[in-house]
Amino acid sequence: MKLKLKRPLVVFDLETTGLDLVKDRIIQISYIKVFPDGQEKRVDFVVNPGKHIPKDVAELTGISDDDVAGKPMFKEIAARLCEEFRGCDFAGFNSNHFDIPMLAEEFLRAGIDFDFSKCSLVDVQTIFHKMERRNLAAAYKFYCGREMEVDFEAHRADQDTEATYRVLMGELDKYDPATEPDPERHLQNDVEFLAEFSRQNNNVDFAGRVVWAELKDVNGNVVLGADGKPRLVEVFNFGKHKGEQVAQVLRYDPGYYSWILSGDFTYNTKQVLTRIKLREGK
Repeated sequence: MKLKLKRPLVVFDLETTGLDLVKDRIIQISYIKVFPDGQEKRVDFVVNPGKHIPKDVAELTGISDDDVAGKPMFKEIAARLCEEFRGCDFAGFNSNHFDIPMLAEEFLRAGIDFDFSKCSLVDVQTIFHKMERRNLAAAYKFYCGREMEVDFEAHRADQDTEATYRVLMGELDKYDPATEPDPERHLQNDVEFLAEFSRQNNNVDFAGRVVWAELKDVNGNVVLGADGKPRLVEVFNFGKHKGEQVAQVLRYDPGYYSWILSGDFTYNTKQVLTRIKLREGK
C-alpha cells in the first residue's frame, strides 16, 4: 500500500550510547525520506558521540569506539539534517518516547532549534499496541483459544487470577522447547527463568530509586564473581548521588539516608535503604 502524503515523511531510527537524554549521544541515525510522489531516499550516518561507547551498547549495535573514530560529530551534520528534515513529518518505533526527544536534544546541543511541534509525529509502536490489545483478555484468547467473557465474569479478582494461571500454562505449552523449533522462542518451565525473562528493569526498589549496576574496579573494569558473571551492587538512580554505590554514600554522607527517610519517598524505597544500612552495619 502506498502512503498518502501531503508532506515528506521521515521514517527514522537512532542508535545511542544509552537512554539518558542529557548524558547520552547519538552514534547512528538512519532514515528513509518518503516523498508524496512515492520517491524514497535512504540515508545512514554513523556519528562520533564524543564519548566512550559502553561495551553492552557496542555488543548490541555492532558499533564500537573504533567504528566512530574519524566520523563526524552530530553538530557537524546537524545543519544538513535540519535542512533535510525541514517541512517533513516523522515516523518511528517508540519514537515519541525516545528517538524524537533525543534528536531534539542533539539539535539543541548543536545550536539548532528544530521545532518538532510543527510536525506530525507517528509512533508505529503506539499504533501496534492500540490495534493489538495487550491486556489479559487478549492474552487469554491468544494462548487459550477462548473468549474470556465466555469463561469468566468481568472485573473479578478471582476470575482474573484463574485466567492468568491458564495463560501462563498456555505460554509454557506454546513455547515448549520440545515443540517450538525457534530456540529464541523457548521458555523453560522454571520459575527463576520465567522471573528473569519477564524482568523489565534492574530496580532494587519498586520505584527504581535504587538499581543494580555492575561493580567496577579503580581502572573501570567490571569485577567478576566466582561464577564468572559480573558482580552487581546497589547504586542510587536519582539525585546528587546518582550512579554512586548506596553502601558508600551511606558511609560518607549519612545525612542523605536521614533525608530520604523523612522525605516523600515510598515506604519500599526506605525499607530497601534501611536493609542495606543494616547489612553494612552503618
